[in-house]
Amino acid sequence: MKVQRILILCWALLCAFGAVGQTAAQEAVRPSGVPESSAKSTPAPVAPIQSGKKKPARRRTARKEPKQLEASETSPLVSRDVPATGARAVMIIDAHSGQVLYEKNADERGFLDRPVRVEAIDAMCEPVKLNIRSGETYQRIDLLRALLVKSPNDVARCLARDYAGSVEAFATVMNQRARELGATQSHFVNPNGLPVAGQYSTARDLSIIARAAYANPTIRSIVCMPQIVFRYANGRTRELENTNKVLRRSPYCNGMKTGYTEAAGHCLIASGSRPGRDVIVVVLGDSKAGVWRDASALLSWGLWM
Repeated sequence: MKVQRILILCWALLCAFGAVGQTAAQEAVRPSGVPESSAKSTPAPVAPIQSGKKKPARRRTARKEPKQLEASETSPLVSRDVPATGARAVMIIDAHSGQVLYEKNADERGFLDRPVRVEAIDAMCEPVKLNIRSGETYQRIDLLRALLVKSPNDVARCLARDYAGSVEAFATVMNQRARELGATQSHFVNPNGLPVAGQYSTARDLSIIARAAYANPTIRSIVCMPQIVFRYANGRTRELENTNKVLRRSPYCNGMKTGYTEAAGHCLIASGSRPGRDVIVVVLGDSKAGVWRDASALLSWGLWM
């Protein structure tokens, strides 16, 4: 599967802002991001002291059964069958354990060496940019928020260069981190996921990377934001709306990242949580409308299966 812009952006963050993968190994992350406290031991029950007098027998009353909750009060009406999707590749994992809940073409890779003729119309579609300018100064966290919410290519390159010195050096760091996490079917060349020869990944590898990103509280706190306000160096502000539409469609969704290129199709890494369960869904190569529908259905299925 040709590499998408979705998790390559989160992937850039894994390398640039600390060894995120270590967080998952050190402690389990609950939906709130707080490690689950250890269970407290309870004292054994003490037998009552028997007296010589007998108490009168108590009249037994019929025991009332607890009221059964309607299905709508406990969970969405989700079939036990995996939802049918139009995506080319799908991966659903438990965000805590990494257990695979469902997969479809999870290890499939595209034909990256196939020649493609560039047409004049290709040059008319300018890449997504935030239009930050040379000489301006920003805090890393502000650029990071803009990157994860809106996916501007110029911000991705700026953060990569700032961390490693160049895009090429940053790609080397990304590939090394991928191998450390176990994402062995991926190779990265740039920090924004735009198509280039030799760059590829799979649904399985993206789920591994997404799980590492999900364990980072900073990333978790950003990818769930429906919108942010970005302040330029000259004081001008711009509201950036999150490109992940599932955030607004599902009350259980809390991230993570969208992506689209003509080569990869519409793609999404969606994360969600409910008490006691967190899942990550990878949807690759879908249609423009289908990616939101499929990701929402798979997210509900994974959370309530």
